[in-house]
Amino acid sequence: MYASGYWFHASKALPMTSISRSKWPLGVFTSLDAGLGLGFEVLAELNMPTIQLHAPRAERRSAALAAGLLEKLEQIDVEVTCVFAGFSGESYADIPTVERTVGLVPHATRSARVDELKEISDFAALMGVDSVGLHLGFVPHKPASAEYKEMIDVTRDVCDYCAVKRQAIHLETGQEPADVLETFLESVNRPNLYVNFDPANMILYGCGGPLEALKRVGRFVRSVHCKDAIWSDRPGETWGTEVPLGEGSLDVSEFLYVLNGIGYTGPLTIEREIPQEPERQLAEIGRAANLLNRLMKQMQL
Repeated sequence: MYASGYWFHASKALPMTSISRSKWPLGVFTSLDAGLGLGFEVLAELNMPTIQLHAPRAERRSAALAAGLLEKLEQIDVEVTCVFAGFSGESYADIPTVERTVGLVPHATRSARVDELKEISDFAALMGVDSVGLHLGFVPHKPASAEYKEMIDVTRDVCDYCAVKRQAIHLETGQEPADVLETFLESVNRPNLYVNFDPANMILYGCGGPLEALKRVGRFVRSVHCKDAIWSDRPGETWGTEVPLGEGSLDVSEFLYVLNGIGYTGPLTIEREIPQEPERQLAEIGRAANLLNRLMKQMQL
């Protein structure tokens, strides 16, 4: 298992260099049935020791499925480092739609989604995974507002539920600037609340430079997505453009240097969500892995 900082976490070959299993083991974001990330059926084609797993549909979250997955993953020597929650009705069509539909912030769906997040936590526990990730949604920017206080209570509730099972919650970055996220994390004040840092999301949502943001919230970062993007010409109003790692606005080398500077020791999880183009997806994941390995070698990590 790889250190998380709070608890100790639990076919054709791609042209990759050898994969590091030391300080920063490589990984990939995968999905069983949600149409996100890498399809699970091609996972064995990748020579990576870790994955983040998007939670399966509610009707499939059984002890039998968890046991079967663990057996398959053991056969290919892959560890799940985080189970990511997703909810019916979420849409990433554009920034206003994300604000209306994503995460636990939208009031109309909040109660049902909190219950489902707890079920996902239960499923993760069946798999022996003690990190549960999610997009919380657009955190209100005014700490004195009733909406902000409600989200503090909601987040404390799910953190406390997970703490009983010795699990951490990882909030993915992107929908708010780093200072807003930092204040929110401090306000929630739970020892098992952390950050899954996605540098591309900072660019896509127009919420600030990713390296500066990483430095700001670095003490909370326990998992990362290695993803790249190009800024929108109207940051914060329209989406930026996601691109393969190393081809966008993120300085990947500096990203790794900052991770090293904050003492990060978790996996480097490559996220490339183009499952409708599987061959391109695999090729771009392979190039990302080679880039990360080359940079880590240069850094002597």
